[in-house]
Amino acid sequence: MPRPRRRSAVREREGAGTLETAREFQKARELRGRGDRIKGCGVGEVIMKCPVSTFRIATFFKSSRIFLSKSNVQYLSSSAVRSTASAERNSPHNNNLQDEKQDSKGPSKPLPKCADVVVMGGGSLGCHTLYHLTKMGITNVVLLERDQLMSGTTWHTAGLLWQLRPSDIEIELLRHTREVVSKDLEEETGLHTGWIQNGGLFIASNKQRLDEYKRLMSLGKAYGIESHVLSPAETKDLYPLMNVCDVSGTLYVPSDGTMDPAGTCTTLARAATANGASVIENCPVGGIQVKVDDYGVRRVTGVQTKYGTIQTTCAINCAGVWARALGAMAGVSVPLIAMRHAYVVTERIEGIQNMPNVRDHDSSVYLRLQGDALSVGGYEPNPGFWEEVSDKFAFSLFDLDWDIFTQLIEGAINRIPALETTGVKSTVCGPESFTADHKPLMGEAPELRGFYLGCGFNSAGMMLGGGCGKELAHWVIHGRPEKDMYGAYGSKQHDNYRYNELLRNDYTFDFPLHHKQIKFECERCRDTAAVFDMSYFGKFYLLGLEAKKAADWLFSADVSTSIGKTVYTCMLNSRGGTESDLTVSRIESSAEGSALTPAFEGDGYYLAVGGGVAQHNWTHISSVLQDQRFNCQLVDCSEELGMISVQGPKSRLVLQDVLDTDLTNEAFPFSTHQVVKAAGHTVRAMRLSFVGELGWELHVPRESCVSVHRAVMESGAKFGIANAGYRAIDSLSIEKGYRHWHADLRSDDTPLEAGLAFTCKLKSQIPFLGREALEKQKADGLFKRLLCFTIDEKVPMFGLEVIWRNGKVVGHIRRADFAFTLNKTIAYGYIRDPDGGVVTPDFVKSGKYSLERMGIIYPAKVHLKSPFDPNNKRVKGIY
Repeated sequence: MPRPRRRSAVREREGAGTLETAREFQKARELRGRGDRIKGCGVGEVIMKCPVSTFRIATFFKSSRIFLSKSNVQYLSSSAVRSTASAERNSPHNNNLQDEKQDSKGPSKPLPKCADVVVMGGGSLGCHTLYHLTKMGITNVVLLERDQLMSGTTWHTAGLLWQLRPSDIEIELLRHTREVVSKDLEEETGLHTGWIQNGGLFIASNKQRLDEYKRLMSLGKAYGIESHVLSPAETKDLYPLMNVCDVSGTLYVPSDGTMDPAGTCTTLARAATANGASVIENCPVGGIQVKVDDYGVRRVTGVQTKYGTIQTTCAINCAGVWARALGAMAGVSVPLIAMRHAYVVTERIEGIQNMPNVRDHDSSVYLRLQGDALSVGGYEPNPGFWEEVSDKFAFSLFDLDWDIFTQLIEGAINRIPALETTGVKSTVCGPESFTADHKPLMGEAPELRGFYLGCGFNSAGMMLGGGCGKELAHWVIHGRPEKDMYGAYGSKQHDNYRYNELLRNDYTFDFPLHHKQIKFECERCRDTAAVFDMSYFGKFYLLGLEAKKAADWLFSADVSTSIGKTVYTCMLNSRGGTESDLTVSRIESSAEGSALTPAFEGDGYYLAVGGGVAQHNWTHISSVLQDQRFNCQLVDCSEELGMISVQGPKSRLVLQDVLDTDLTNEAFPFSTHQVVKAAGHTVRAMRLSFVGELGWELHVPRESCVSVHRAVMESGAKFGIANAGYRAIDSLSIEKGYRHWHADLRSDDTPLEAGLAFTCKLKSQIPFLGREALEKQKADGLFKRLLCFTIDEKVPMFGLEVIWRNGKVVGHIRRADFAFTLNKTIAYGYIRDPDGGVVTPDFVKSGKYSLERMGIIYPAKVHLKSPFDPNNKRVKGIY
């Protein structure tokens, strides 16, 4: 029996409203899997006899024939259409499944008294997480859905899957989703999920967009994803109905496709229940039980419903737009917002069959194949917010606001002119959850141990569901995800963000307009001295009777040295992955008890971490302290202390007139710190460098920052001192070979792989988190290794370029920049042996390398360490 086509397997009835089609959907679900014809529900004759129906119920109205023509914009926005819509469609606040008094039916099965994990929400993320938990051996797991599976935001999703993104992690997540939906589930269950591989086409309307797609094409080679950059003429041959007059080129990925929400989620649920999980529908969560332990830590102890309480220490919030309310029950902030997100389905378009799905980023439009029609949607520039999220909303839709949606029509018609004379068969406008940075919310909530988030997917929950569901399951079981899922949240944007306006001129894949300014700052640092404002850094204190014990366990290096020493170290997870790199300074207690010199009992350590990852560091350290029950405290003084870094050959001369201490090598060695006076203000001076030069960091009380900075600049004026920025730091640090966490050093990279073995106290007998994993890796050998590459040709690179060795792809670049002292492009990336062998120094040296940028291959030279100052003379003041 041939598999039924998506969407075209359903005949949408005249005047079909939310309630009626929701009832049909429920009846269809009850019969799914038996291959029965569905009688008396309006879609019976078109439901095929297959294991899992791939149909989706569309809950729209059909008042009069509407066309997507520009001349009809006024008509679409008229009050007459709105009144017709209101009459024939149902408001999500009245007619829906809840009107059938589902609550009176009670849960679909009895609640267990306890569970290892409770997943809350039966959409894409909930079902994928449940499935992956059982695949990883956790079978005592329950999924609670307040209504029916997919009844919230998942059921009406477009289900598009594009494999190439400007992020290696996202590509890996999307690849896993595709594997699960297109292969794994069908092999496990014998059921087809509804996956359709019809390809994907990205449209570039300008050179910058086409350059981006060329980068994606190159990156795809590192993951075996076939893609092609097509000319306008080649695009027209592939997609004859497309207007390519304003197209610079396109990116075509033949293996992209479309997922079916109903087929995917029901098959996931079936596979999970076959593995021992329990799916309970019609069971809203009413509260989260929380207990404060003896150490003052809030922990999950149960999930409450009106039908009983499930005792558990782990609850996962996969509730979509309802996740915010669910988080509030637990005292957890979930920073997402609900918006109305829409698309329309056209009538039949001759010649559209078998065409790929289309994404036009510049017009913010997508065109999804629907058999012999198209779904037309996009990201609305002025979306409507769903201010009061109703908990009675199920299998429901909003009336489409044409005033908002018609802004997308012009771009769609421009791309496919045939749309102007094509009728609108149906409309879909449903709720979606969006976050401030357009990234999902994942992981354990800092406010409550055992409470995990898997929500805020910005209309990409189907695409990312498989990959993120797997990572979330691994997070729950092992305490960390397998991949680097880090994201920065909570940063406030400036009210007057002048710097951001300047950077708009740098949005290019060529050398930026500020290239000469960056060069000036780098050369000033290398030749004389430069000042960097590093006040955005996080500054923590680890204090208490068991602070030394905690420090020994937390940090990979031995930081329990003499007071006055500063140590560069890493923090690892149990798999040996690097959660952070930072400096740790042993300090002594002070009677005055200030933010700069705290008073404490026991031992004390001062931690300085990158500002963008400060929250991540805080959460990691806090979790370890809680889990190990160390008797010490972590204190955040980030806002109380500024940080001024003075770097360069003349830095000692500049600071000798500012600080009241001897700065010679003997009196102030590298990697030490002292509390001194700077222009009359007490500061903590550290002799450190993140740019590979002689230099000091001044950690300054907030109220003294301006005065100390002025004193530094006045002293340095005679040496030509200059202020320098983070773009200069990026160039200087990569030239020296210093690592950036979350770029060339992540939680899925070990210090051994990253060339940071010197930060690990493996020669000592001191246990530390991740030690066993490193010892095993050291014994087995490294199967990936971070290497330095230089290109003699002056070509801009930014990361994600493909690494070739002897004609084979062996990895991709993590970070790249222009090295002004070396006067060449420099890049760092991890390589693997394509034959699966150990990557030894001999393997590295025996290869011939090149880097691919936008489809062009450049010869490259490989280095096991940076060619700039390889003997570290400059940081020692030897010039």
